[in-house]
Amino acid sequence: MAEFLQAHWLDMLTTVLGLAYIILEYKASVWMWLAGFLMQALGLVLYYQKGLYADCGMEFYYLAMTVYGYWRWVRGGASADGKPLEIRHFPKRLILPWLAVIGVVWMAIYWLLLSFTNSNVPLTDSFTTALSIVGIWALAHKYLEQWAIWIVVDIVTCVLYFYKGIPFKASLYCLYVFIAVAGFFKWRRMMKTTPEE
Repeated sequence: MAEFLQAHWLDMLTTVLGLAYIILEYKASVWMWLAGFLMQALGLVLYYQKGLYADCGMEFYYLAMTVYGYWRWVRGGASADGKPLEIRHFPKRLILPWLAVIGVVWMAIYWLLLSFTNSNVPLTDSFTTALSIVGIWALAHKYLEQWAIWIVVDIVTCVLYFYKGIPFKASLYCLYVFIAVAGFFKWRRMMKTTPEE
Protein backbone atom coordinates (compact mmCIF):
# COMPACT_ATOMS: atom_id res chain seq x y z
CA MET A 1 0.00 0.00 0.00
CA ALA A 2 2.83 2.39 0.88
CA GLU A 3 4.43 1.70 -2.49
CA PHE A 4 1.15 2.45 -4.27
CA LEU A 5 0.72 5.72 -2.36
CA GLN A 6 4.30 6.71 -3.09
CA ALA A 7 3.77 6.07 -6.80
CA HIS A 8 0.41 7.88 -7.03
CA TRP A 9 0.32 10.54 -4.28
CA LEU A 10 0.72 13.44 -6.72
CA ASP A 11 -1.95 12.02 -9.01
CA MET A 12 -4.32 11.67 -6.04
CA LEU A 13 -3.62 15.15 -4.64
CA THR A 14 -4.14 16.90 -7.98
CA THR A 15 -7.30 14.83 -8.40
CA VAL A 16 -8.72 16.10 -5.08
CA LEU A 17 -7.82 19.67 -6.03
CA GLY A 18 -9.35 19.14 -9.46
CA LEU A 19 -12.58 17.93 -7.92
CA ALA A 20 -12.71 21.00 -5.69
CA TYR A 21 -12.01 23.17 -8.74
CA ILE A 22 -14.82 21.75 -10.90
CA ILE A 23 -17.36 21.90 -8.05
CA LEU A 24 -16.45 25.55 -7.44
CA GLU A 25 -16.65 26.21 -11.20
CA TYR A 26 -20.08 24.56 -11.30
CA LYS A 27 -21.18 26.99 -8.59
CA ALA A 28 -19.54 29.90 -10.46
CA SER A 29 -17.49 30.57 -7.31
CA VAL A 30 -14.46 32.81 -7.56
CA TRP A 31 -12.63 30.41 -5.18
CA MET A 32 -12.19 28.01 -8.09
CA TRP A 33 -9.25 30.14 -9.23
CA LEU A 34 -7.28 29.39 -6.02
CA ALA A 35 -7.99 25.66 -6.26
CA GLY A 36 -6.99 25.79 -9.92
CA PHE A 37 -3.72 27.57 -9.17
CA LEU A 38 -2.68 24.91 -6.64
CA MET A 39 -3.75 22.10 -8.97
CA GLN A 40 -1.79 23.52 -11.90
CA ALA A 41 1.37 24.13 -9.86
CA LEU A 42 1.42 20.46 -8.83
CA GLY A 43 0.32 19.36 -12.30
CA LEU A 44 3.56 20.74 -13.74
CA VAL A 45 5.49 18.08 -11.87
CA LEU A 46 3.01 15.27 -12.53
CA TYR A 47 2.80 15.79 -16.28
CA TYR A 48 6.55 16.17 -16.67
CA GLN A 49 7.08 12.89 -14.83
CA LYS A 50 4.57 11.13 -17.11
CA GLY A 51 5.96 12.55 -20.37
CA LEU A 52 2.88 14.64 -21.13
CA TYR A 53 5.00 17.59 -22.20
CA ALA A 54 2.27 19.63 -23.87
CA ASP A 55 0.10 19.27 -20.77
CA CYS A 56 3.11 20.23 -18.66
CA GLY A 57 3.74 23.33 -20.73
CA MET A 58 0.04 24.13 -20.63
CA GLU A 59 0.21 24.38 -16.86
CA PHE A 60 2.28 27.57 -17.18
CA TYR A 61 -0.49 29.09 -19.29
CA TYR A 62 -3.11 27.85 -16.81
CA LEU A 63 -1.22 29.42 -13.91
CA ALA A 64 -1.20 32.77 -15.67
CA MET A 65 -4.86 32.38 -16.64
CA THR A 66 -5.91 31.61 -13.06
CA VAL A 67 -4.47 34.95 -12.01
CA TYR A 68 -6.12 36.68 -14.98
CA GLY A 69 -9.42 34.84 -14.46
CA TYR A 70 -9.53 35.77 -10.79
CA TRP A 71 -8.82 39.41 -11.62
CA ARG A 72 -11.37 39.41 -14.44
CA TRP A 73 -14.11 37.86 -12.30
CA VAL A 74 -13.46 40.13 -9.32
CA ARG A 75 -12.29 43.44 -10.78
CA GLY A 76 -11.71 43.46 -14.51
CA GLY A 77 -15.22 42.48 -15.50
CA ALA A 78 -16.97 44.84 -13.17
CA SER A 79 -19.25 47.35 -14.80
CA ALA A 80 -19.34 51.05 -13.98
CA ASP A 81 -21.83 50.38 -11.19
CA GLY A 82 -19.42 47.86 -9.61
CA LYS A 83 -21.37 44.71 -10.47
CA PRO A 84 -19.15 41.65 -11.07
CA LEU A 85 -18.75 39.92 -14.40
CA GLU A 86 -21.92 38.06 -15.40
CA ILE A 87 -22.38 34.82 -17.33
CA ARG A 88 -22.90 35.51 -21.04
CA HIS A 89 -22.66 33.89 -24.48
CA PHE A 90 -19.45 33.45 -26.45
CA PRO A 91 -19.51 36.21 -29.11
CA LYS A 92 -20.25 34.83 -32.59
CA ARG A 93 -17.67 37.16 -34.12
CA LEU A 94 -14.93 35.32 -32.17
CA ILE A 95 -15.82 31.77 -33.24
CA LEU A 96 -13.85 31.67 -36.52
CA PRO A 97 -10.78 33.47 -35.12
CA TRP A 98 -10.65 31.09 -32.16
CA LEU A 99 -11.12 28.03 -34.39
CA ALA A 100 -8.14 29.28 -36.42
CA VAL A 101 -6.14 29.72 -33.20
CA ILE A 102 -6.98 26.16 -32.14
CA GLY A 103 -5.86 24.77 -35.52
CA VAL A 104 -2.60 26.70 -35.63
CA VAL A 105 -1.70 25.98 -32.00
CA TRP A 106 -2.63 22.30 -32.38
CA MET A 107 -0.33 21.83 -35.37
CA ALA A 108 2.47 23.90 -33.81
CA ILE A 109 2.43 21.90 -30.58
CA TYR A 110 2.14 18.65 -32.52
CA TRP A 111 5.24 19.56 -34.54
CA LEU A 112 7.14 20.54 -31.37
CA LEU A 113 6.26 17.27 -29.66
CA LEU A 114 7.27 15.22 -32.71
CA SER A 115 10.50 17.14 -33.20
CA PHE A 116 11.78 17.68 -29.68
CA THR A 117 10.26 15.10 -27.32
CA ASN A 118 9.82 11.37 -26.99
CA SER A 119 6.02 11.72 -26.68
CA ASN A 120 4.09 8.71 -27.91
CA VAL A 121 0.79 10.65 -27.93
CA PRO A 122 1.68 13.90 -29.73
CA LEU A 123 -1.54 14.30 -31.73
CA THR A 124 -3.88 13.84 -28.76
CA ASP A 125 -1.70 15.72 -26.28
CA SER A 126 -1.42 18.70 -28.61
CA PHE A 127 -5.17 18.64 -29.41
CA THR A 128 -6.30 18.83 -25.78
CA THR A 129 -3.71 21.51 -25.10
CA ALA A 130 -4.81 23.68 -28.02
CA LEU A 131 -8.49 23.36 -27.15
CA SER A 132 -7.80 24.06 -23.49
CA ILE A 133 -6.18 27.38 -24.37
CA VAL A 134 -9.55 28.59 -25.63
CA GLY A 135 -11.46 26.86 -22.82
CA ILE A 136 -9.67 28.61 -19.97
CA TRP A 137 -9.85 31.96 -21.78
CA ALA A 138 -13.62 31.50 -22.27
CA LEU A 139 -13.97 30.59 -18.59
CA ALA A 140 -12.07 33.73 -17.56
CA HIS A 141 -14.61 35.73 -19.59
CA LYS A 142 -17.49 33.77 -18.04
CA TYR A 143 -18.87 32.54 -21.36
CA LEU A 144 -21.53 29.85 -21.06
CA GLU A 145 -20.11 27.90 -24.01
CA GLN A 146 -16.84 27.25 -22.20
CA TRP A 147 -18.60 24.16 -20.82
CA ALA A 148 -18.96 22.69 -24.32
CA ILE A 149 -15.24 23.14 -24.91
CA TRP A 150 -14.43 21.37 -21.64
CA ILE A 151 -16.74 18.46 -22.43
CA VAL A 152 -14.65 17.66 -25.52
CA VAL A 153 -11.36 18.20 -23.66
CA ASP A 154 -12.51 16.06 -20.73
CA ILE A 155 -13.59 13.09 -22.87
CA VAL A 156 -10.33 13.00 -24.82
CA THR A 157 -8.20 13.63 -21.72
CA CYS A 158 -9.92 10.85 -19.78
CA VAL A 159 -8.94 8.30 -22.43
CA LEU A 160 -5.43 9.74 -22.77
CA TYR A 161 -4.71 9.65 -19.03
CA PHE A 162 -5.88 6.07 -18.63
CA TYR A 163 -3.56 5.19 -21.50
CA LYS A 164 -0.65 7.06 -19.83
CA GLY A 165 -1.16 5.35 -16.46
CA ILE A 166 -2.62 8.26 -14.47
CA PRO A 167 -5.76 6.47 -13.26
CA PHE A 168 -6.95 8.90 -10.59
CA LYS A 169 -6.66 11.94 -12.80
CA ALA A 170 -8.26 9.97 -15.68
CA SER A 171 -11.21 9.07 -13.45
CA LEU A 172 -11.52 12.72 -12.47
CA TYR A 173 -11.78 13.71 -16.12
CA CYS A 174 -14.53 11.11 -16.61
CA LEU A 175 -16.39 12.78 -13.74
CA TYR A 176 -15.62 16.19 -15.27
CA VAL A 177 -17.65 15.23 -18.34
CA PHE A 178 -20.80 14.78 -16.27
CA ILE A 179 -20.16 17.87 -14.15
CA ALA A 180 -19.49 19.92 -17.29
CA VAL A 181 -22.84 18.89 -18.77
CA ALA A 182 -24.58 19.75 -15.49
CA GLY A 183 -22.55 22.97 -15.27
CA PHE A 184 -23.70 24.07 -18.70
CA PHE A 185 -27.36 23.78 -17.70
CA LYS A 186 -26.78 25.38 -14.28
CA TRP A 187 -24.93 28.36 -15.80
CA ARG A 188 -27.64 28.71 -18.44
CA ARG A 189 -30.28 28.90 -15.70
CA MET A 190 -28.15 31.38 -13.78
CA MET A 191 -27.75 33.47 -16.91
CA LYS A 192 -31.50 33.56 -17.50
CA THR A 193 -32.14 34.78 -13.97
CA THR A 194 -29.56 37.54 -14.31
CA PRO A 195 -31.36 40.86 -14.79
CA GLU A 196 -30.75 42.59 -18.12
CA GLU A 197 -28.66 45.75 -18.00
